[in-house]
Parts: sequence; structure tokens; C-alpha cells
Amino acid sequence: MVNQVSKEVMHVGEMASGAQLTVPVYRFKGQSDAPSVYIQANMHGAEVQGNAVIYQLLEQLKQLAILGDVTLVPYANPVGCNHKNGEYTLGRFDPITGVNWNRMYHNNLDLIASAVTNGKDASDEDIEAAFKQALLSDITDQLDHNIFGLTTGQRIAYQLQKLAHQADLVLDLHTGPISSKHLYCPEYAKASASFFNIEHTLLIPNVFDGALDEATFCPWWSLTEEFAAQGREVNFNKESFTVELGSQEQIDLDVALEDANSILSYLQHKGVIAGDGFVPDEMTRYACYLKDYKAFYSPMGGMVDYLAEFGEPLSAGEPLARILRMDNYGDGDALHYISLDKDVIPILHFASASVNQGTELYKVFTNYFEL
Repeated sequence: MVNQVSKEVMHVGEMASGAQLTVPVYRFKGQSDAPSVYIQANMHGAEVQGNAVIYQLLEQLKQLAILGDVTLVPYANPVGCNHKNGEYTLGRFDPITGVNWNRMYHNNLDLIASAVTNGKDASDEDIEAAFKQALLSDITDQLDHNIFGLTTGQRIAYQLQKLAHQADLVLDLHTGPISSKHLYCPEYAKASASFFNIEHTLLIPNVFDGALDEATFCPWWSLTEEFAAQGREVNFNKESFTVELGSQEQIDLDVALEDANSILSYLQHKGVIAGDGFVPDEMTRYACYLKDYKAFYSPMGGMVDYLAEFGEPLSAGEPLARILRMDNYGDGDALHYISLDKDVIPILHFASASVNQGTELYKVFTNYFEL
């Protein structure tokens, strides 16, 4: 059995020269009405490992029994992935507006109240179908009838969001600067985190901050909560995650195969693919709530030797890093050890050894627990 994959080239904007901005879209048609999936990668220019993961997913999905529709979009941001400065890919912020490329998605809270009113006597299935159509109509309206126009980033984001709204499950593939693998997971989907081969999970609340995962799970979560306030329990089986695949500016196709298997383990759990060939690894999984995910800013400028091991609990008082200050050598302290007064798990750190005072040096789990 070899599944056929279709390819579409989606136009998402134009450059000043008139050159088209395009994004490739790959699709597998499922054999049943099982949950559908949308997966995208490389919204931030330097975060390229997700493209390798999509390649490995495409290769594997050709041979699997696919029950639900699967849509995969590498190179999701054609501006960001081409935004180079010397040997570095910038591509995290729109160079025109300064806005984070992953903070431009759309959320319309007005849709919730009307969906509850209109769905008062409807079945769960009819409510789901109507609300899905409302989300699609709303984002289409934003694209086609915004009288004041859209920024480059909004136009790209909204077209990607239109694809994502057609799916039940959404995975947005990212990486950090220098980072361990970790998962952004809505609090209500905590049980699903154990089906990814990812040791660290951030549990995020029903708060929209502009990212794709929030733009696709917040509406459904809000709708569920609104029905609950009316005394009705509904479950729409919608889940969205940001999957952080490690460090930026590099790909590793062997690791990408492991990451693809991790995603397939989750998709098998959700019934998107048939069989039992993908089993989540046995591992200790740690989690913390988003409010307990803390940034640590460098107390001084200097050259940083990053000491703490990613993903491993670090006891209070143990050194995170040491900062070299050669300007102090001979008449002061050239080495300064940096530690915290509470237990943490370091997740990522700044990409360069050269830092200014106030640079975001580390991001760490605090008040963490086993999942």
C-alpha cells in the first residue's frame, strides 16, 4: 500500500517586486471520518527542524493506514525563512512591524455567545459543524473584506489559520534558541501529552496571546466553558499544541525521524492512523503551568559559560552558568557564578555566549511536577 499525497502551492502574499510569496501544502485523504490533522513548520525563520520532521512524516504516512485527513505545511512563513543577516536567520519578527510572526493570528470572542444561543437545542454534532463553519467564515471575512487591509504577517497567518480551522488536531512545529524538546499543551489536554516522546510539558490556560495553538484551541475551549456555565457538558475533541523540537538553525534528519514517530504515536492514540506500531517511550515526564515558566535575565554583561544541563532538575544554589569578565581580571573578580534560590528545570538558553546585562539568559520550569 502506498498512499497518494497531493500537493498545492498556496499564494500568501506579494513582494514589492511583484514576486509571489508561496507555501507548499501537502495532503493525505483519510479512509474514514476519523479526526483530521493540520501540521505546520517554520513560522519562525531560524526554526527549521520542523521541515525535516514534515519530510519524515510524509515518507512514513505513504505506508500507513490513514483514517483521518492529514494536511502538512513546511516553510509556513516564506518571508521569515529567507530573512538572513550574514550567517544567521533572523526571521522571528516581521522586519516592517516588529511583531512576532507567531503573534498575528485571529480570535473573535463574539462567535462564542452566538454559537451557544443558536445551539441551545441542537445536537453536539450540529453545534460542532456550525461553529467550525463560523470560524472558517470569520477568518475568510478577515482575509477578503478587511477594509483597512492586512499586514504581510497577518495575511500569511490568516491563510494558515484557515487551513488549521478545518482540522480537529493542530500541531505547530517550532524550536528554541538552544533548547531541549518541550510541548505547549492546553491544560484540558494534559492526558495527551504522555503520547509524545517529549519529557517536558508546559500547561497553558485559556488565554489568547496571538499564537496558532491558542487561535485554534481557545475558541473551542471557550465554547465548552460557556456551555458548561449553562449546565451542558460537551466534548468536541479539538486539541492544539506547539511542539518545540530542540535548537534553531540546524536540522538532523535522524532525530527528525524520532520526532515524526513521536507525532505518529499521538496521532495513533487519537485514531488518525490505524494500528499499534507506535508506542510512546517510557520516560519521566515533567510539567509546569505557564505561570511558573520563568525567564531569568542576566544580572550583568559578559561572556557566558552555560553550565546547567537541559531538562534535568537543578537544585537551589547549584550554578546555572558562570560569566567571564576579562575587564575585571587583575583588579576584581573575572568569574561570576549564577544560581537561583529555588529548584528549577532549565529548558532553553540564549543562543550566544556574549550577553548584555538584562539579556534573557535562561527559561526554566519552576514548581514543576511529574506528569
